[in-house]
Amino acid sequence: MHANDYAKEAMENHDIQIKRVWDDNVERGKQWAKELGVPFEENIDTVLKDIDIDAIIVTTSTNLHTEIILKACQYKKHIFTEKVLALSVEENEEIWKAKMESNVQLMVSLPRLTEKEFLCAEDVLKKGWLGSVTMIRCRLAHGGAVIPDGVEKGWLPDRFFDKQLAGGGSLVDLGAHPIYLTNRLMGNPISVYAHLQSISDQYEVDDSAVVTVEYESGAIGIIETSFLSHGSPFQLELYGTEGTLLAEDGKVKIKCKQYEDDGWLELEAPKQVASPMKQWADAIQTNSTPTITKDDFLQLTVINQAASLSHKQKKRVEIR
Repeated sequence: MHANDYAKEAMENHDIQIKRVWDDNVERGKQWAKELGVPFEENIDTVLKDIDIDAIIVTTSTNLHTEIILKACQYKKHIFTEKVLALSVEENEEIWKAKMESNVQLMVSLPRLTEKEFLCAEDVLKKGWLGSVTMIRCRLAHGGAVIPDGVEKGWLPDRFFDKQLAGGGSLVDLGAHPIYLTNRLMGNPISVYAHLQSISDQYEVDDSAVVTVEYESGAIGIIETSFLSHGSPFQLELYGTEGTLLAEDGKVKIKCKQYEDDGWLELEAPKQVASPMKQWADAIQTNSTPTITKDDFLQLTVINQAASLSHKQKKRVEIR
């Protein structure tokens, strides 16, 4: 879904050149290579053996991530990949071990860790303006599975509803963003209770989901996502003993005891953080340390795996 965005960003980065396209769908790959003005290669091993190729950007279906990324590590190629890194904790650990042994840079695209809503929330928490945080809620949804009158399907491609290819539905794909945001802001999760809904009988995966997470601090996290919500804004809310922070579509405001009138104060982002791809390129060039870390990659999969199990067993799942 974001392959064109990544290609555009790569071409705009003076440290990156796109040299070749590989795709398991040959016709699709040839067409895209033509659009990008680069050769197409049918054999991924040929790409990875090429000494002129330093790195790969992975935008395949999720079920291919582990195989391709491990192979890239074998050939010592740096890796930028769409979320999620892998569908199980075991696969994540296997990938990370291979990355460390091959000494390559690995980045998973978790872009909302670089955006205003998160940066403001992180800054406010560090300053203690909310007191003890008791609850966090994060929602990201769109109407990609809504079927308008007169057409057969919504705008989201069919592969997003193929469980074998995607590994799941709305939670694995769109819900990834609320998951990694709440994890980073709240710390270590200790339990998960989830309901993954499939409202339409057309799909074999969830098209809406709600996950509640208990964190070590005692805070409760509420994660919401859906493919069936036309016009739904991105929302991040934090509630504490001394204040409340509300963020919606780029606007962030806070009400807290820190200010005498206890009115709403609109916040500006406290700093600028480079995009995941820029951080990845910089790490390759200068060995700098990205702000997006192994814990972000791993805990995203942890919550997804626990949520799937919770829904299946219809009970709270403890994370060990």
